[in-house]
Amino acid sequence: MENITLGQNGPSVTPLCIGTWAWGDKLFWNYGDRYGPEQLQEAFTAALEAGITFFDTAEIYGMGKSEEFLGQFLQQTKQPVQIATKFGPVPWRFTAQSVSDALTASLKRLQLERIALYQVHWPFAFFLSQKTLMNALADEVKRGRIAAVGVSNYSAEQMRDAHQILAARGVPLAVNQVRYSLLSRQVESKGILATAHELGVTILAYSPLAQGLLTGKYSINNAEIPTGARKIDPRFKKEGLQKIAPVISLLRNFGEKYDHTPAQVALNWLIAQGNVIPIAGVKTAEQVRQNAGALGWKLSEDEIGELELVSRPWL
Repeated sequence: MENITLGQNGPSVTPLCIGTWAWGDKLFWNYGDRYGPEQLQEAFTAALEAGITFFDTAEIYGMGKSEEFLGQFLQQTKQPVQIATKFGPVPWRFTAQSVSDALTASLKRLQLERIALYQVHWPFAFFLSQKTLMNALADEVKRGRIAAVGVSNYSAEQMRDAHQILAARGVPLAVNQVRYSLLSRQVESKGILATAHELGVTILAYSPLAQGLLTGKYSINNAEIPTGARKIDPRFKKEGLQKIAPVISLLRNFGEKYDHTPAQVALNWLIAQGNVIPIAGVKTAEQVRQNAGALGWKLSEDEIGELELVSRPWL
């Protein structure tokens, strides 16, 4: 598979990233119920076996447990692995030192001295100005503890501001991590994708399968019952499923043509956008292997266009 450079000169990573929000999280993902450390270890190993060596986590995932799991698993392989984690700009963090302290804590949990990508989890900086925050991150790049700086959930304007502050320090903004899928294309209509291309910023696409809607397992004719937060999500109700039916139908058609699943086609469409890396959340080795099926082949230009057309209601 062809690797992608994060931003203008950041680390080279695989075109698919493994998301680890569920690693240790009980609040949203019921960690410890149907899966635990053994399944996560198997998922990590399966990713490396599939050639996927890029993992995304955050200090808040499982209140540090996700980083700890990755730290443990990293000790068991000599294969080069790229880890991205995130800084949460909560109200009580209002100094440059608080950024440095948070990074130190994340690196300790990950058992690393240097992180491939350090991202600001959301743009609400409260008492910590963007200037102070970005300069603190630039300091850590110069110090050698961060290879690349990223942001998450930033608008086009916020991304441009962060880029400008970092550029004054000679540090490029490498990444903006945003929600992006065939059923969530607002990053296009709000100018985030175009601004990212202009600035040389890579898009990391979280929720690339729209909480499972693009897998095709939820439909008005399917007995699959949504669990957790999906129960109250209107998209999983009858009307919502009817609305997405044309998208799922086209994904199925292309999937049959290429002998791939609807989910693999949906991920492949994202990769085809160029400089976009989907983050596929996993809990098991089987989920890793399923997601890896999005790699090593390409939709045609016409097929990419057809999917763009059928998904326009979600722009």
